[in-house]
Amino acid sequence: MRSAVGRLYRRFRSERPEGSLGDAVLAVPTRLHEHGPQTLTELSKHDRVSPASMSQTVNRLTSAGYAERSRDPGDRRKVLFSATAEGDELAGAAPVQRNAWLDEQPAALSAEDRAVIARATARLISIADS
Repeated sequence: MRSAVGRLYRRFRSERPEGSLGDAVLAVPTRLHEHGPQTLTELSKHDRVSPASMSQTVNRLTSAGYAERSRDPGDRRKVLFSATAEGDELAGAAPVQRNAWLDEQPAALSAEDRAVIARATARLISIADS
């Protein structure tokens, strides 16, 4: 079971828009899209990475046009990062593509196999919630 869940999780995570960034980098524009502008410290704390590592990530995102820097209006010493329109589009595209892939998979299965998976899914949800 562990192997199957792990493989399915990795396959699901590999579904991303063509030429997209890796999951660790993609998480930043998604966070900025969902929560608005953030400081480097806030981003690094959320992702549990060092500020130096997050600095490399946001530099990559700003160079690619997915994020932009601005000064915090409340404290001009702070730099805020926010998603650009392209970053917002990227943040929205990945889950859509992943969900589309997952939704397509049962179509190739028999009705009996779909019923077995539905029952197993209910059990897995129960295990996850316990």
